[in-house]
Amino acid sequence: MPDTITTKKPTLAVVLIVKNEADNLNACLKTVEGWVDEIVILDSGSTDETEQVARQYTDKFYTNNEWPGFGPQRRLAQQYVTSDFVLWLDADERVTPELKESIRQAVMANKPKTVYQMCRLSWVFGRYIRHCGWYPDRVTRLYPTALTQYDDALVHEKVELTSDMNVEALSGDAIHYTYKDLHHYLVKSAGYAKAWAEQREKRGKKSSISSGVIHALACFVKMYILKRGFLDGKQGFLLSLLSAHSTLVKYADLWIRTSTEQPKD
Repeated sequence: MPDTITTKKPTLAVVLIVKNEADNLNACLKTVEGWVDEIVILDSGSTDETEQVARQYTDKFYTNNEWPGFGPQRRLAQQYVTSDFVLWLDADERVTPELKESIRQAVMANKPKTVYQMCRLSWVFGRYIRHCGWYPDRVTRLYPTALTQYDDALVHEKVELTSDMNVEALSGDAIHYTYKDLHHYLVKSAGYAKAWAEQREKRGKKSSISSGVIHALACFVKMYILKRGFLDGKQGFLLSLLSAHSTLVKYADLWIRTSTEQPKD
């Protein structure tokens, strides 16, 4: 009787880093429930019901209250993964059926040294944003666990890629509910600006108000005109304007940190 050859099916983990995401987490995890092998969640000090929601879907809920920045937090979260593949999601994202099927096919194919990008379609202030440079928002989110990880950037972290890796695109979109309202945008933007300025300051970089103004104007022109944000209606105009403001704030923050005097005792 011939020997039976069995091939182990590659396993898949969904990983999230979260804080105070009780309002989002249930809807996010419902889109991956039942077809992934592992859900890993690393919390950074939630004060809402994030943990209670998470534990409805997984026992692999961990905490790290000493916030090290986005990149280091993701690197720590990956250490808890035991599956063959990692799929990164944010709590405000939803996996569509088409994207789900594309992810499953990629994991089953198990190609060597291959990472995968997915597109995000963002819902902002009552409208899907299809211009402004926001779509297709390609982000690298799926890869073999042993192959790579995120870099250690405090903000705008990226998956580390080498020249021998192949990057392939997944079909379908992740729906991204990025901002609840204007206040949420301003709070989130301020946090990114602070992390950006801290990171640049540590590298010995400096800035100026004029540099901030120039970059802010360039940001608006790029988003609203060159990237055709005007086709996204009033939301496109507002988003372009707010992005310009956020750009000014981060350069101003760096200037204040590095080029202004502290009060004397």
